[in-house]
Amino acid sequence: MDATARVRAGWDWLKGPEPWTRRMLAGDLALATVAAVLGLGVEELDRGSGARMLASAVLVVALTLLRRRLPAATLVAGSALSAVLPGALLVTGLLGWSAGRRIEGVGRALAAFSLACVAAVGLGVVSESEMRPLLVIVFTTLLFIVTTVMPGLASRYWSQRRTLLRALQERNAQLMRERAMIAGQARLLERQRIAQDMHDSLGHQLALISVHTGALEVDPKLTDRQREAVGVLRQASVAAMHELREVVGILRDGVAAPVPVEEAAQPAARGVAGIAGVVESARGAGTPVGLATTGQPRPLVAACDHAAYRIVQEALTNAYKHAPGAAIAVELRYEDDSLVVEIANGPAAGPGAGEVVSGGQGLTGLRERARLVGGMVHAGPTEDGGFRVAGVLPYGAEPAGVEDAADDFGQRLRPHVLDGAPPMDWAAVDRELTVPSRSRAGGVAMGCGIAFAAGVLLLVALGVAIALMVGSFKDGMIDREEYDAVRIGTAEQEVRDRLPSGDSVLTSGLDRKGPTRPAGSECLAFLAADGPSDLGKDLVFRFCFADGKLVDKQAYEVKQ
Repeated sequence: MDATARVRAGWDWLKGPEPWTRRMLAGDLALATVAAVLGLGVEELDRGSGARMLASAVLVVALTLLRRRLPAATLVAGSALSAVLPGALLVTGLLGWSAGRRIEGVGRALAAFSLACVAAVGLGVVSESEMRPLLVIVFTTLLFIVTTVMPGLASRYWSQRRTLLRALQERNAQLMRERAMIAGQARLLERQRIAQDMHDSLGHQLALISVHTGALEVDPKLTDRQREAVGVLRQASVAAMHELREVVGILRDGVAAPVPVEEAAQPAARGVAGIAGVVESARGAGTPVGLATTGQPRPLVAACDHAAYRIVQEALTNAYKHAPGAAIAVELRYEDDSLVVEIANGPAAGPGAGEVVSGGQGLTGLRERARLVGGMVHAGPTEDGGFRVAGVLPYGAEPAGVEDAADDFGQRLRPHVLDGAPPMDWAAVDRELTVPSRSRAGGVAMGCGIAFAAGVLLLVALGVAIALMVGSFKDGMIDREEYDAVRIGTAEQEVRDRLPSGDSVLTSGLDRKGPTRPAGSECLAFLAADGPSDLGKDLVFRFCFADGKLVDKQAYEVKQ
């Protein structure tokens, strides 16, 4: 394996199972840089050496880049190193956030955080020799909870919430698809029922009309004019039967029913090509109808072609019923992007034939038919008292107005919402989100119990810390009378018995800030209980011992 392949393999290992984009890499490097710079400031305040500063910065960058691939290991390592290298303390929050999000299973996460806490506390006790071990344990534990555990809990909650929302989103989409399928099946069954009813009722009646008109047409008692009118009725009934067969086929199977070969040439085409036949039939019935075509004819898709035919047919029917004897003008205009079908009639030439039977749904059906193919229909009266119907139909199929179904969350179901997302592992989601309880009430009770126990433990820890702090303050402070009562040359054990232990965070390093200590001596420093009036300074009492007796005592002020 050459060097390039090894580098690529190492890079793939470092990325881990998550996709690591350039943006994410840049973000991780930025976080590592900020944490390293702030860590150098912490090391400078702690008077760390140059080698320790360099090691702290390198470790911060390495832990930040490895946290995606090894969340548990980096959490333990970072917590342990933060006890030795103060500059690595700031990266523990980032490691806790990453571990809380990426460690699968509550047991594994609890084990990783517990091991990290033990490592931080153990190394803190070993590395800190100037404080009491119990005080180090309390402070280190509280610091670990604040800087590591709390970011981990917040990250785990955020990650579980995001997983839950995504699972609900996908399950909602699945339910919406299933509901659409059920609705489609219900519509199909209803269409089949309607088709059967139409075939059984209308088909029978049209067949009787066709038979009776056919027999009446050959009656020798009829005049030529009457026989021609009966022939028109028979052709209309035959055409109605063909259209009924087509509609029944569409309702039942979703496709038009096949027309028999012997009947294929009889009915007019149900498209723009059939408009001339409809106009010619109207003229044969005695209605003055004119047909005009402008523009370059262009082919239309089947749905638009059929919609144009239906618009002309319905408009002519309305003109027959509501304006008998009026002249009708039919115009087809081929525009650049659409076909305009316009039918206009003048006012009625005379009184109507009485009450007109109308369902009132013709124009509504035309508008819906045009909308489904991306067009529109306008109908209204004209200035001269007539009526005008105009339809605009696109040449291509452009379904419009079909809105996405609203889901149960008040949102729209869009197929592209989850495009590109990996498939959901429902078993893993169930394991992650399942509450180990028998009932919802039990889960709530368990959660409340855990929260209460955690609150109690935190209050106990705070109480212990406050008590230790108060005791530490007492061990690190004396008044002026105690200082003056101690004489140089007194035995060391006698002096230590009279004074507090001095083991306090308040006195850490104070013995090295005053005057030069006697050679070979060991010093004990205290803060004055009644310090100077200057709030920026502290009064220190120092006692130095050598050869088992007090050899020097000093009182001096130091800056806080």
